[in-house]
Amino acid sequence: MNSPQLAEIWVYLAASPLLWLAITLVAYQAAYWIYARARFHPLLNPVAASIAALVAVLHFTGTSYQAYFDGAQFVHFLLGPATVALAIPLYEQLGKLRVLLLPLLGALLVGSVTAIVSVVGIGMLLGLSRATLLALAPKSVTAAIAMGIAEKIGALPSLTAVLVILTGILGAVMAKYVLNLLRISDYSVRGFAVGVAAHGIGTARAFQVSAEAGAFAGLAMGMNGLATALLVPAMMKAAGFI
Repeated sequence: MNSPQLAEIWVYLAASPLLWLAITLVAYQAAYWIYARARFHPLLNPVAASIAALVAVLHFTGTSYQAYFDGAQFVHFLLGPATVALAIPLYEQLGKLRVLLLPLLGALLVGSVTAIVSVVGIGMLLGLSRATLLALAPKSVTAAIAMGIAEKIGALPSLTAVLVILTGILGAVMAKYVLNLLRISDYSVRGFAVGVAAHGIGTARAFQVSAEAGAFAGLAMGMNGLATALLVPAMMKAAGFI
């Protein structure tokens, strides 16, 4: 089959919105297969691998992000129900949650403030622009909330979304090593820390390690989303950025 015929077939397939949904699912399943074969090694995170594969496909086919999203938006829609479903494993940990409630609230406040102050402070030392600093501030919460915060404070939501994904991937990859170095073995503490620092991607990784860790990571992700939505505008205003 010659190249013009291949081009015609591709144009026909690309017109179908389900094409990109199928490619997204195949890319993730392939990345997850490799991840499982490697015994869930953090450095082979399937989210990072599938994103790299999809970016390569979009680049080489000359497909715009909007065209891709029109087909893959069904996955985006399911993020809402998936997040709500995190309440089920958390309910199973209700007894331990009651005991740890006050320490978790303290850890949440410290973690939220640290995430904002550290990234903005490092960005200032590196000489980043005001727009980039504003986009960085909410990077530790899930993309839907972070983009809403970015829009509220005058940052670029699309840049924030990229930073959120990078934060989640780095958190999921590095969390095991950092927590082991700190000799933290309690799954509830490990999960909560990952949820605060690495939102949904970190939470998915926590569930692969332990149901308890995943439950507390999901709790941290939700609580940190609320805390960050309140803290970022106030702290950026106090610092004179907005």
